[in-house]
Parts: sequence; structure tokens; C-alpha cells
Amino acid sequence: MKKSGVRMSSLLLLSILTIVILVLVSAVLLFSRTYQQQLILTARTNSLRTVTQVSSTVNEYLSEISTVMQTLEEELSDAEEQRSDFFDVFLRIRPDVVAVSTYDAAGRLSHCYSSLGEPTGALSDSVNLSLDMERLRSEPEGYVSAPHVVTFFPDVYPWVITTVSQIERGTGERWIALDISCSNIANYISDSGIGRRGYCYLMDTDGNIVYHPQQQLIYSELKSEDTALTAALEDGSHVEGNVIYAIRTLSNGQWRLVGVSFLQEVLTESLRQLGTVLLLLAGLVLLAALVVSVVLSATLSHPLRDLESAMEAFEADADGFRYAPPRSGVREVRHLSASFHELVLKVQQLMKTVRDEEINLRKTELRALQAQINPHFLYNTLDSISWMCEQGKNAEAVEMVNALARLFRISISRGHELIPIRSELQHAESYLEIQAHRYKNQFTWAIDAEEPCLDYLCHKITLQPIIENAIYHGINGLVDDGEIRVSVREEGNDILFTVEDNGSGMTDEQIAAIMQKEQSDRAGIGIKNVNDRLQIYFGSAYGIRIESRPDEGTTVSIRMPKVQKEAEYEKK
Repeated sequence: MKKSGVRMSSLLLLSILTIVILVLVSAVLLFSRTYQQQLILTARTNSLRTVTQVSSTVNEYLSEISTVMQTLEEELSDAEEQRSDFFDVFLRIRPDVVAVSTYDAAGRLSHCYSSLGEPTGALSDSVNLSLDMERLRSEPEGYVSAPHVVTFFPDVYPWVITTVSQIERGTGERWIALDISCSNIANYISDSGIGRRGYCYLMDTDGNIVYHPQQQLIYSELKSEDTALTAALEDGSHVEGNVIYAIRTLSNGQWRLVGVSFLQEVLTESLRQLGTVLLLLAGLVLLAALVVSVVLSATLSHPLRDLESAMEAFEADADGFRYAPPRSGVREVRHLSASFHELVLKVQQLMKTVRDEEINLRKTELRALQAQINPHFLYNTLDSISWMCEQGKNAEAVEMVNALARLFRISISRGHELIPIRSELQHAESYLEIQAHRYKNQFTWAIDAEEPCLDYLCHKITLQPIIENAIYHGINGLVDDGEIRVSVREEGNDILFTVEDNGSGMTDEQIAAIMQKEQSDRAGIGIKNVNDRLQIYFGSAYGIRIESRPDEGTTVSIRMPKVQKEAEYEKK
């Protein structure tokens, strides 16, 4: 042979490495250019969306407060007695309202309605954060205050936001102040997290913090916010250093909602997404390698696959296998194919020699096993007939002799080892009739066979030793009536015989002893021989399996392949 051609291993290795490197480099470049920008854009969009939702909620709440304020202004035109009834009901249905106060033109308290009780002290001499007269001079139509503490209730210091509006009723009252608990707005803002560390806070247009979820930390100077920076930023999302700011101005024009999130957190959380991208890239690499392997297989590896298929075919049918080694292709494969061809010829020659010797040995073993069963069965049957004659039951003895004749006619079966299952069932039925005469009224029997099974072949005298064992060692001696059921059915490519009895049963140790008894043992030799015959003829996958429990009965299963012609197994 010419030692020429390209080495397949070198070509495969070079091609696959080239594709892997190209795919990985392209993937890394593509990721480095777009992935980080996409992450930042997504984070900005999500932050702005969250802030927009929260600002809408706060705007709706402030709009609702404005509507409430208009209702209160209308009610203040009524007499004081009617007002008291209205405000009692109003304060019960609006628990977020801490107090409703009216003031004269000088800023002195005229009336105060609150569920917290009556105000204490001379309010004109106290610091009242709910009404800022200096601010009213610049904003005479009213304003919304920053969060503050109401100090004029006994032992209670609620945190509120005050809405102040001007009224003209001719009653000496000029201003109304509505103190709203900060809890609702605080909940709206505090519950709007952006990621694990992100948060929102409220400030006015000058950069003063109105509400912050970490207010205590800010007051204690453990945390600070760059409000000068956020006050200068327009509405929208902005990236400043490692921080993303999302800003929306509320409808009152005085407050701005700021969302704060951190780029580092976004990038860290997105590492899981990076893992998904890497898995995708790995899949692309594997796909590329697969494509290359298919192309190379069509040109280089095809002869190797043919050789592999030939080896599998040789393993499945070594006797009928024929192989012609290729004359062209990869050098290593041609050498291997030639060696395999020589191996096939040598193995087939050895198989022929071994087969001839094995056939002679198997025939000898089968004859020996069959010879052991026949005398064993004949002895037991004649013993039964003798017993009936002694009892004077001549008519029944005649029936037993006739049944015995039918047994031997089927047993002879013109010298065939395999007979139809139909005949084997007739053989078993004749045997059961014989034993039924001997054990009259002690057991009943039934045979149930699927019709398609009856024309397949089986070993003659397969069921009789099993039934004999069931009668002698299972049912004999029972106080109650015994029962024997014989069934035949298909299971895929196999035929399954089942012999069940309700006798005394056996332990696992007794079952093992029966299946392992040598030919010199007297009891149980029938079952052992049946199992040996099946395995010698059909192989170790077939034979007998016994299931039994003491006092519950025994089930013997006999498995053999579907055989239509005796010649199918004569050569094996």
C-alpha cells in the first residue's frame, strides 16, 4: 500500500481550533462594544420608568388634596355648629388629615378641627410651622409647605405637610391650613425601590430635601445628597459618575422627585445575563464545530464510520458477514480496514470449528435431560394408576390409562424436540385429568391460552413437571380445595407460560434450593431439568422464574421465544 495522504487528526485539529478562535474573538469584540452601553441604557430607562410611576401616584394624591381643600373652603361658609358636625365626619373618613385650621389676616388661629384634641397654649405666641406669614406675603394665594412637626397638640408631634389656601368669607377668617400626614407620601416614595440599593427622594426646586427615606441619616450627617447637582439637572435620566439620576417635576411645580440608582449594582446584577450570553456563544462554537465535523466527515471520516458500521454488523451476524476493505481514502483507515478484514476471516473459521463441536455436545445434553424426565413422570403416573386399582376404581383407572396413552403419544411426537403449544397444552390437560382422578375433589384446574400463541412451538413436556410439583408439594395436604391455573400469553417477541397454585408456598431459600439441585437429587429434578433444557436450547435469557410465599401459593413463569419452525434453533 502507498503511504500517502493527509493525516486526518492534524486536519481536524487545525480546522476546529481556527473556527473556535474566530468565533470567540468575534463574540468578545461584539460584547465589549455593545453590552455595557445596553446595560446602562436599560438601567436609565428602568429608573426613569419607576420615578415616573411614583410621581404620577404623588401627583394624584396632591390633586386629591386640592379637591379636598376646595370642599373645605365651601364648608367654612356655614355656621360654626354645622361646621363641627361636618368636620367630625370628615376627620373619621380621612385619617390622613391631622388637622384643619383657619387663621385671620394677622395669622392668629381662629378655629382648629382635629382628631388629636384641642390645641394647647396661646398659638399666637408659639412657633407654628403650619402657617408661614412671610411666605404668604410672597405667595398670597397659598402654598404647600415642606414636611414639619405640628407642636401645638398635647404630647403628640405628628409629621405633616401643610397646604395653605386663601379664603374670603366675610367672617374674619382669611386663611385655611390643611395638615396632611406625611405617611402616605412617604410610603409611596419608600416603596419605590430601584434595584437593591436604589431609592427615591423628594426635594423642592431650590434643592431642599422635602422627604428622604433615609432622613435620619441625613440629619445626623451620616449620609449626604448632592442636591445642588440634582437641582441643576433637567427632567429625565442622567449618568453622573457611578450614579444614575432619574428626575420628574411634580404637577404643583414646587417639588421634584429624584430616583437614585448605582451603575455598579446594575453591572453586578447583569453578570448573570453575561453568563447567558457566554452560554449562547459556547453554543455557537459547538454549532460551528459540528458543521466543520460534518464537512470533514463527508470527505475524511466517512471511511472510518463505514468501518465502525462493519464492525457492528460483524458483531450482530458474524457467520454471514462479508467485508471488502476500501482501496482509497485516509492512510490510517485503510490500514485498519485491511487488518479488520483479516481478523474477520480468522474469526469465522474458528466459529465454524467451535460450532460443529458445540452442536454435537448440545444434542447429547438434550437427550440426557429428556431421558431423565420421562422415567420420573412414568413412575409417578403408574403409581397413581396402581393406587386406583387397589381401591377398586377400575373405570377411573381405565380413564387414567387412556389419558396416559395420550400423554405418551404427544411425548413421542415423531421424534421432534419442539411441538406446537396446542399439543403441549393437551399433554398438560391429560396429566391434570390423571391427577384429578387420584386427588378427587381436592383441587380444580383451568387452562387459559391466547389463540395466537397456540401455533408457536415449545419444548415437549415443559408444563407437566411444573404441574406435578404444584400438586405434590403445594396442594397435597391442604385442608381447603386447591386450585391450579395455567395460562399462555404473548409478551413482545416471547411466549410466557404461567402455572399458579394456591398451595402451601415456599420460602426464598426453598426456591433457590429447587433451582440449584443436582441431577442426583430426587425431589424437584423436573423443574431443574426443564430450566436446563430451555437455557441450553434458547440461551440464558430464557427459562423458569418462581415467585412464592409461605401459605399464599406459588407462581411459576416459563419464558421462551416465539418459534415457528424447529429449524430456527437447530443450528444454535
